[in-house]
Amino acid sequence: MRGVSPLPPVGRLRTLALATLANSIGAGLWLTGAALYLTRDVGLSAVQVGAGLSVAGLVGLTASVPLGALADRRDPRTLRAALQVLQAVVAATYLLVDSFAVFLVVAVLELLLASGNLAVRAALVAAVAGPQRRVHAFATLRAVANLGIAVGAGVAGLALAADAHRAYQLLVVGNAVTYLVSAALLLRLPVYPPTPRASTGAAPRRPGPLRDGRFLVVSGASALLALHQTVLTLVVPLWVVTVIGAPPPVVSAALLTNTLLTVVLAVRLSRGADTAVPAAATMRRAGLVLATAMLFYATTVTLPTTAAVVLLLLATAVYTAGDLWHAAAGAGLAYDLAPSGDLGAYQGADGMLAGLARAVAPALLTLLIIDGGASGWLAVAGLFAMAGLVTPALTRWALRNRRI
Repeated sequence: MRGVSPLPPVGRLRTLALATLANSIGAGLWLTGAALYLTRDVGLSAVQVGAGLSVAGLVGLTASVPLGALADRRDPRTLRAALQVLQAVVAATYLLVDSFAVFLVVAVLELLLASGNLAVRAALVAAVAGPQRRVHAFATLRAVANLGIAVGAGVAGLALAADAHRAYQLLVVGNAVTYLVSAALLLRLPVYPPTPRASTGAAPRRPGPLRDGRFLVVSGASALLALHQTVLTLVVPLWVVTVIGAPPPVVSAALLTNTLLTVVLAVRLSRGADTAVPAAATMRRAGLVLATAMLFYATTVTLPTTAAVVLLLLATAVYTAGDLWHAAAGAGLAYDLAPSGDLGAYQGADGMLAGLARAVAPALLTLLIIDGGASGWLAVAGLFAMAGLVTPALTRWALRNRRI
């Protein structure tokens, strides 16, 4: 089973992976059932849910750098466990939502904690795995998270089939409980004291990641490629049903293809991206492969439905390889270009830029592709290829004046 299961051997990374698995099962429950719970059970409109989540997502990004910086000054294990407990409380308060105003408050709190926790998680992964294995650990957790989300989504399907008030409440409670299980598992890890600062009192104060222009430029190129995440979750489903006229189950087949390949390939495709220069080369490869996938998606519009579906699934397999190379390269660059004592803050800044890209992606990509057709796919392919091709040069420029 070792060749099939994404769980690593017994040890600290296994403990962190189990915590991630518990957390991601809850994420699968909530991601699958949230929209229907909020609209069919609570009574909000789809417009209210979308607007509330958009506002909350943008506000939530403001927590990335401060909480990441806190993880540099405190034990990231204890901080992440505490945040998981707070997230459990906030997740449970969805049971109290009975109006748009209450929903907005809960959603903002949820996404502030979630955004900050991603930066803290990155600091904890680096502490657990060490400089030589942190990208490998990041990829391992990516595979485990995909497995957990798939399990959670499958369980949520039972609640959605019931379409009853009690079933929806169980989804909310189940999500909250998984945060507590994850926190308990995290506390089985040892304490990780912060990296000691320079011993000389004359050492200048570091300005922080938001004033580190070279890091932000490299991270910005990675953020452009992060637009691809919306392609599979939003654009491809709309394209399948409204443009090529394939039946809705094709969407599930594409998402399942991505999930299974991620579980199997995430660790394998992360190799060689541990430091900045090889990670930049991996980013170039990711951009070109993602661009190729966009061209395949564009071609489906010219084919009969059956052939279009076959090509769409092939495109999704190519997309998944690009997605995994992008994730590994992004982690390698964000870790290696950050000063050793500020990993959490820099991961927070990197996550904030990626979050901004994801925030604009739905409107931008639906306008380009669903309204623009094949030419929109070509434009996105060009953007991804450009972002990948410029990353090695930008990385060499950043390394010439890297902060230690």
